[in-house]
Formats: sequence, structure tokens, C-alpha cells
Amino acid sequence: QAASLHVIFQMDTTQESYLDLFPLDAIVYLTPDSENVLEDIDPNKVYILGGLVDESIHKKLTLQRAQQQSLQTARLPIREYMVKTVNTRNYHSETLAINQVFDVLSTYYETRSWPTALKAGVSAGKGYVLPDAVK
Repeated sequence: QAASLHVIFQMDTTQESYLDLFPLDAIVYLTPDSENVLEDIDPNKVYILGGLVDESIHKKLTLQRAQQQSLQTARLPIREYMVKTVNTRNYHSETLAINQVFDVLSTYYETRSWPTALKAGVSAGKGYVLPDAVK
């Protein structure tokens, strides 16, 4: 029998800024515009999912916010584990919704497999698939 791991995440809401709650050197701001690739999850770090409530894409806005706050940044390793698909719109985006990023991170935390995690959170509509999905 295969053993399964189930992780429970506790969430709290607060009006306080993450800048007031955690030391700057413990914060990693996740943004698709970062040059740093997230290779592993460090339990001693706090990961900020940079989200915008907006219909349009503002290039580098989350990266600029993190830089203004002197925070470390990282991006999900989409380019490292996935390939671009041929599609009619020639559309390829590494920008994910917050719930998709959360799905990727939680799946990676459970499986320690980036391909499994990215498959769970990156929809084919983003223009990226795992190499073994290309026919």
C-alpha cells in the first residue's frame, strides 16, 4: 500500500503588513518576473504570493514592489520543467492566479516533485506543458 501525506495549512488574516510581521531576510516575494528560480521550499522562509486584483497584466509590478521593500524574490521553475506548446494565439504566460501558485507550492511540499506540482497548478491554457505531454 502506498502511504499518502496530507498537509494541513493554517491561515490567519490580519490588517498588519507582512513587513511588520516577519524579518525582511525571511521573506521571499514570489513573482513571475524574478530572475531567481525557486528550487526548494525553505520552512524558515515566508513566501509572499504577489497578487493583483486586476484584469490586465502589469509587467514587473510585483517585482518592483518587492525591490522597493528590499525583499528577496523568486519565481516558480516553469521554464525549467515545462515546455511551450504550439497554440493558435502564440500565448505563453508564467503569470498564475494566487490559487494556482498555492496549488503548485502545496503539491511540491507534499511530493517534492516540481513536474507533479507544476502539472497540478499550471493549466494548459497558459501555453506550457510538461515535456512528456508533447505529442
